[in-house]
Amino acid sequence: MCRIIGVLNYKGGTAKTTTVVNLGAGLALRGARVLCVDMDAQGSLATYLGVCAPYSTKHLLLKMVEPRQCIVNARERLDLVPSDASLLEAEGEFWKMGNRATAYQMFVERLQSLQDGYDFVILDYSPSANLLGESALRYTEEVIVPVAMNYLALVGTRQVVQTLKSIGRMQEHRLRLSLIVPTFYDHRLRKDTETLETLQRHFAGQIAEPIRMNVKLAEAPGHQKSIYEYAPTSAGALDYARLVERVANNG
Repeated sequence: MCRIIGVLNYKGGTAKTTTVVNLGAGLALRGARVLCVDMDAQGSLATYLGVCAPYSTKHLLLKMVEPRQCIVNARERLDLVPSDASLLEAEGEFWKMGNRATAYQMFVERLQSLQDGYDFVILDYSPSANLLGESALRYTEEVIVPVAMNYLALVGTRQVVQTLKSIGRMQEHRLRLSLIVPTFYDHRLRKDTETLETLQRHFAGQIAEPIRMNVKLAEAPGHQKSIYEYAPTSAGALDYARLVERVANNG
């Protein structure tokens, strides 16, 4: 069975794309077949992994090509549907439908057409709430929320949780908060330890081990490599490997 995981926080700068890349790459290294789908018009996933492709998420959602033509191989057992600024055109076309239920259904059908043969589909959401993001939540089954150690990221997390509760009231859709992942964590900083304690109080049992502040994680995208390729013995690689283990065993 394919697991559908979204990585979301309504606040930028929380290591959302870094988490998608290194979660997906880590699962692939374990032997899983993984498809990452970029739902952000910035197109960071393709840039991060050094991937070029003729088609994007826009072509998929607007039925401009056959769905499988939008998939590009990034690494062994790791595929990608890239995005770029043209995704905003798809957003506009979805709004023109004038019916959210129709837009949601169209989105789900297009993504479902891709998932056969994969063990995981991981969606990299935009940090902004929009119609495509709402549609993607109707397709997603599990949500992982990366949280930087600051107040605004906590606010973004609360917004995500409220959104999940709202969608969870729809009986026809199964959606759950899977994990909250503290990122950019430095145990020497009081604000970081206090923020982590706040998360642990409010989300007991759903907090992953923190991803520590690590310069190698910051450098890896510039080399178009996952952390396992760029610095496999670094703290960042160890922390993300631990997250991969927990996600793999949390199905």
